This record gives sequence, structure tokens and C-alpha cells, in this order.
Amino acid sequence: MNGRAFVLSSIFFPCFLLSQSKFSLTYPKDRGGPFDGRLLLMISADTTTEPRFQINDGPNTQQGFGVNVDGWKAGQAKVVDKSWFGYPKKSLADIPPREYWVQGLLHKYETFKRSDGHTVKLPMDRGEGQQWNRAPGNIFSKPKKIVIDPRKKTAAAITISLDQEIPPIPPPKDTKYIKHVKIKSERLTKFWGCDMYLGANVLLPWGWEEHPSARYPLAVFHGHFPATFGGFRETPPDTGLKPDYSDRFRISGYNLIQQQYAHKLYQDWTSPNFPRMIVIEVQHANPYYDDSYAVNSANLGPYGDAIMYELIPHVEQKFRGVGQGWARFTYGGSTGGWEALAVQVLYPDEFNGAWAACPDPIDFRAYTVVNIYNDDNAYWIGKPWKQTPRPGKRDYKNEVTATLAEANYFELLLGDKSRSGQQWDIWEAVYSPVGSDGYPRRIFDKATGKIDKNVAQHWRENYDLSYIIKRDWAKLGPKLQGKIHLYVGELDNFYLNNAVRLTEGVLAQLKDPPADAEVDYECLAEHCWNGDHSTPIWISRLMYVQIHAPKIVERIRKSAPAGADITSWKY
Repeated sequence: MNGRAFVLSSIFFPCFLLSQSKFSLTYPKDRGGPFDGRLLLMISADTTTEPRFQINDGPNTQQGFGVNVDGWKAGQAKVVDKSWFGYPKKSLADIPPREYWVQGLLHKYETFKRSDGHTVKLPMDRGEGQQWNRAPGNIFSKPKKIVIDPRKKTAAAITISLDQEIPPIPPPKDTKYIKHVKIKSERLTKFWGCDMYLGANVLLPWGWEEHPSARYPLAVFHGHFPATFGGFRETPPDTGLKPDYSDRFRISGYNLIQQQYAHKLYQDWTSPNFPRMIVIEVQHANPYYDDSYAVNSANLGPYGDAIMYELIPHVEQKFRGVGQGWARFTYGGSTGGWEALAVQVLYPDEFNGAWAACPDPIDFRAYTVVNIYNDDNAYWIGKPWKQTPRPGKRDYKNEVTATLAEANYFELLLGDKSRSGQQWDIWEAVYSPVGSDGYPRRIFDKATGKIDKNVAQHWRENYDLSYIIKRDWAKLGPKLQGKIHLYVGELDNFYLNNAVRLTEGVLAQLKDPPADAEVDYECLAEHCWNGDHSTPIWISRLMYVQIHAPKIVERIRKSAPAGADITSWKY
């Protein structure tokens, strides 16, 4: 248990026969309570791992049912009925007869009294990066084997006891090269009405201790929640490591490849000619997602300012960064790609270059496959006589693996009011105005897909990066010229290439000054191509530091102001 996958066995768990699907969930007094949160029942025909690890928006997902609980007390039974949201099947009655494993879990919510006057209930991150099925403190049950068989009869519902609890996660340890920083943010604490923290995983350059007078450029490597600085390994790969199989890349032994390239980064990082700089990964998990998208938001609070004016200065002071905009750079992929471009655009004087790979939608005329300004419905390409579902995700064969509606129904299973901790909900939480209930206003109805054009206008004016660049070019142009670099595969699994194409068209039309932007594509490349034409994605995604560090040094050579320190860190 405890977050690790295991093979289920009927040797250890009894089997129950059900003529009709009846389930009652409860928890014992020794687990505390009462609790608020999202209560989930998961039903799986897959015996390879626990059901809680098998719910997703892909073709292999298993079944889930979810409902909100408020003040749920120990011993109080919660019976699965029509009020529970079902995905992918809507009702227990839709589940076909056969043998299954069932499991219950409660994703706990906390109450926040925000400075904007709203009180909301949300799942606070507990060090896991907003993963509902791994969050410390969540209670869950052991998997239980059942057989649904209409020929058999049972008098009562099967009781699922949530008597297990996910344990705390030990904090990572500092090493010579990797340091972990955590600060209390005054801005975020004021907004949320409770202590809120920001963190950074810091990769220090070789020779940092031996050169106390050196001051270094800073590279902000944006991406999803990082427990520690990933992809950096001082020791050689494990010779006895059992090879795994990567479904995403269709490669055997990818775990060994990851270790090999993590060790290669260490070797390159400590070699005589590798660029010397500080690289940080920001930890900004919050009650809505595993990161904040690094911008100010009506629903999440002033994360952009908190990172820019609290965390980054703290890191630069502590580890001898140059501390000026010409010596700061940012890069990342996917969520990190959007963040890299966003902070460069919204804080144009504070960064000297952004390399954005496969960015989340940077032009909302292509909110993946939806134009939120012109389309009426996100789920359907609709005409009076015919409606076609919009795709949400595709594989390397360009086959659709989830529709946009299915991806959002998966999120509704995990939580309403943008509380699923998943992709579509965090875009909504970051970009939307606050609703009357204190939660984000929907960009589209989660059940029907109908788009709210008033919310869309708010998105455009505040977070449509392509639109903002064009709108404000008279002011931004002199500050952004030559700083924007965009990369995406033409077969991106989430159709993110669509928004990059539109943004390329905007950048090409800019004058006085011209954008001098770089936009590059790779034919048939999936998510997340990062500009390296020489290696496949499953290698280049492990080499962000090596790919971008030389580009940063070249940018410094071309653009550092007169008298700037461009030598103390070159040893």
C-alpha cells in the first residue's frame, strides 16, 4: 500500500456476490473527523494495481463514482446512489456482470477564509503535488473483491471501510549541488487567510563553494510539481535495475535510460566547459493544482508577484545570483512552456529570454481545439442536423484516445467547482473571475460544454498571451524583441500546436520593432517536443538543461549591458 503499486490477490481479500450493485462507505473513529471532501468509490477489473491508481481519462480507465461530503462523521454510512457522479459509466446499473475489485477513498478538503471575503473548501497540497490518490492524510480502504452476478442474491450493501491513511512524505535531503528552499509568502498568506509557502529546488553550479566572489545568472526551469530537482544523478545507473516498459514512448527499459541521462547531466554539469549558472525549479503547489501557472489570479492569489518579488530574490541573495533582469532566463515544457512565455510577457524587464516548449494554449482562438470566442460549445462541433464530438487527446497514430467531454467528465468525478486538481480545471481556476460562490466561473458548462462568452472576454484580456503581445506591442516590443522562442511537435497529443501556429502569425506581423522570435516545429513529433531536431522526444525531454544552458550564455553575450559582470562565473 502506501502509494506503491501491487498485484491484487483474492488470497488476502474476501469475495462478495452482488445481485445488484450496493455499496456503503464508512470510516472508523481512530481516523479522526469529521471531514469535508470528495468521497470516491472505484471499481476495477484490472488486477495489476490498486483501483485508485487506475482512474484517468484514457481508454484503459476503470470506473469511479464521486460525491461531496461535509462534516462526514466516523461510523456514518454513505450509500452510493443516484446523487453520486459516475465516470465513465453514469450509473451502478450500467456496470456489466463479472468479477471486480472495489476501493474507497476520501480526498480531504480544508476551509479557507480568503481576503476577498469568500470562504471556500479545497484540498490543500500536502507535499505530493496535488495527487488525490497519493495525498498524505487521505483515508482509503483496502481493495475488496466482489462479483456482480444477477443470478445471486444479497440482502445488504457491501460495506467499504476507509481504515487506511496515506502517510506523510519525508522531505528531500540537500546535497552538494541540490538545495531545497522554502519561504512563507506574505502575499499569498494574506490572500488565503492562512500560512502559505513557496519553495524552490536549486541546482548549484560546479565550483560554487570554491568561488565565493562569483555571482551567477539564474535560469527558472518551469514545470509541474517537483519534489526535488529531477534528472540529476551523481552516481552511475543501477546495474541491477529491472527494465520497465514505457507505454508513452513504447520503449523497454526507459527507467534505465532515465538514470543514464540523469547521470549524464551530472557529468556535463561538473565538466570544465559547461556554462555556470543557477537553475531552479519552483514549488508552487496550491489548493487547486500542482502549480499556480506562475501568474496572479483572482482565484489562486498573487502567485506571479510572490514568485517574482519574494522567492526569486530570496534564492538570488542566498546563492549569489546576479539579481538583475538581463541575467534571468526561463524555460520549460507544457505547463512549464506556458509559464515560461507568460512570465516573460507579464514581467518583461525581469527576464532576458524565454524558451517555451509545447506550451499550454497561448492563443485562446485555439484552446486546444476550441475557439472560445467564436464557438458556442466546447464539446461539440454542432449544426442543426449533426453534432460531432471534439477530440481531447490523441496518440502517436493520430487516433483519438479521449474526447474533450470525456476529459472533463473525468474531472467532474474527482471534484466539482474546479476542484479536481486536473488540467481543464486549473486553466479555469487561473484564468477565470471569481464566481458568486467563491469558486472559479466556468468557461464552459462542465456538463453540456456551453461556452460563457463573458468569461471568455475576461480570459482574453488577462491571459491570452498571443492577444496580449499584439495588444501591448507598442510598450512590450522594445522589451521582448529577440526573447521569445516557441517549440512544438506537429502531432502534439493535446493539439497544442494549433495555438502556436496562430501565435506565430501574430509574431510575424509585429513591427517597430519586429519580434525577432523563434518558432520551430517537428513533423510527427508528439507532446512535448522542445526544439531538438537531433534526438527523439524521449531523450530530449531528459536534456532541458544541456539544451538551454548554451542558448542562455549566447543571449548574455549578445545582450548584457555595458559594465555587467559576465566573467566572475566563467571559471
